[in-house]
Amino acid sequence: MKLKQKYIGDKKFYKTLFAVAFPIMIQNGLTNFVNLLDNIMVGQLGTEQMSGVAIVNQLIFVFYLLMFGGLSGVGIFTAQYFGNKDDEGIRLTFRYKLWLGFIVMMSVTFVLIMFGDNLIGLYLSGTADGGDLEATLIYGRRYLGIILFMLPSVWIGMLYTSTLRECGQTFVPMIAGVCAVLTNFVFNYLLIFGKFGFPKLGIAGAAIATVISHYVEMMIVIVWAYRNRDKHTYFKGIFRTLIVPRSLVKKFFITGMPILVNEGLWSIGIAMLSQAYSLRGLNVVAGQNIANTINNLFNIFFIAMGDSIAIIVGQYLGAGDMKKAKDYDNKIIATAILSSIVIGAIMFFTAPLYPKVYNTNNMARLVAAHFLMVQAAFMPKDAFLHTSYFTIRAGGKTIITFFFDSFFMIVVSVPVAYVLSRFTTIGPASVFALIHAVDFIKCIVGFILLKKNIWMKNIVK
Repeated sequence: MKLKQKYIGDKKFYKTLFAVAFPIMIQNGLTNFVNLLDNIMVGQLGTEQMSGVAIVNQLIFVFYLLMFGGLSGVGIFTAQYFGNKDDEGIRLTFRYKLWLGFIVMMSVTFVLIMFGDNLIGLYLSGTADGGDLEATLIYGRRYLGIILFMLPSVWIGMLYTSTLRECGQTFVPMIAGVCAVLTNFVFNYLLIFGKFGFPKLGIAGAAIATVISHYVEMMIVIVWAYRNRDKHTYFKGIFRTLIVPRSLVKKFFITGMPILVNEGLWSIGIAMLSQAYSLRGLNVVAGQNIANTINNLFNIFFIAMGDSIAIIVGQYLGAGDMKKAKDYDNKIIATAILSSIVIGAIMFFTAPLYPKVYNTNNMARLVAAHFLMVQAAFMPKDAFLHTSYFTIRAGGKTIITFFFDSFFMIVVSVPVAYVLSRFTTIGPASVFALIHAVDFIKCIVGFILLKKNIWMKNIVK
C-alpha cells in the first residue's frame, strides 16, 4: 500500500500530468510520424540518398541539442521564475537565451560550412556493401547546403517554444509543431517526386521542405506570443532592452553552461557512436537510420515525462513546495518506467514489420529490425535515465547532470563502441546491445542521486 501511494497517483495527479504531457506527446508523436513518412519518401530514392540525408541529419542533430542545451539550461530559471510569479525574471532569461542561441547558431554554421564534407566523410569509411560511397557524399553535401538556411528559424523558434513550455504553455508549441510537420510532409511529397506541377528535386526537395516547415513553426509562435501578451504578461516589453545584468549573466552561465556542454558532448557522443557502427558498412548506416526513426515514434511517452518533470517539478521547486515536488517526481518516473515496459514489448514483437516499407536491400532491413529489438528491450532503462536526468536538472544541479550524462558517454560508451567495432567481429546489433547494457552503471548512480534528494533546491529565491 505504501509503494502504491508513493508511485501511483490520484486523479488530480494524472490530470495535472497529462495537461502538460499530452500536448508534448501529440506534437512529438505527429512530428516523428511525419518524419517516418518523410524518411520512407527519401528511402524510395535509394540507399545512397537515404544514407546521405541520414548522415547530415546526424550532424544537424548536434546543432539541435546544442541549441536545446543552451536554452533549456537557463530555462531552469524560467520555470522557477514562473512558479514564483516573477515576470521580469522570465524576460531576463529570454534575453539571455536570445544571445546564447545566436552564438550557438553562428558557431555551428561556420563549422558546417568549413568542414561539412570532412564530417560527412567520417561516416563513409566502412564498406560500400554494394552501394556507392562517393554518391552518398555528393547527396549529403547537396542536402547540407540547403538545410543550413533552416538554422536561424530553429534558433528563434526554440527561443519562443522553450519559454512557453517552461511557463506551462505546451498547447501553442504543439499547434505550431503540428502545422510545421504537416507543411513538411506536403512539400516533401510535392518536391521530392514533382507532383502537381512542382519540380522533381529529390533530396534537394526534402531539404527545401524542411526549411519551409521550420519558418512556418517560428512565425506561428511569434505571432501568438505577440497577440497574447496581455494575458501572458512576461512577453510585454520583452524587447525593451536586450541587456542582461552582468550579475545575472554570471548566474545563468554558471548554472546553464554545463547543460549546454552536456547536450553538445552527448550529441557528439551519439554521432561518434553512429560513426563507430558505420565502420561495419553502408547497410548499417541505412539500417540504423530506419531503426532510429521508428524508435523515436515509440519513445514519445517517456520523453514527454521528462519534459513534464522539467515543467511541473521545476515550478513546485520555484514555489518552495519541496514535498509536492518530490511526490510528483516519484510518480512521474514510475509512470514513465511502467509505460515503457508495455510499449517496449509491443515494439519488440512488431520490429521486423517496419523496415519492410523501405526501398532498400534485405541486409539493411535486417540490421534495422535487430536494432529495433535492442531499443525495445532497453526502453525501460532509457525511461529511467531520461526522467532521472530531468529531475536532477530541475533543481539546478547541472554539473552533476554533465557527469551523469555526456561525460559517461564520451569516457565509457564511445571508447567501448570503437573497440568493439574496430577490433572484434561481433555483429553490429550485438555491439549496439552491449553499449546499451553499459548504461546500467548510470542507472545505479541515478538511483543513488535521486534517493539522496540532492536535486530538491530553489534557485531563484
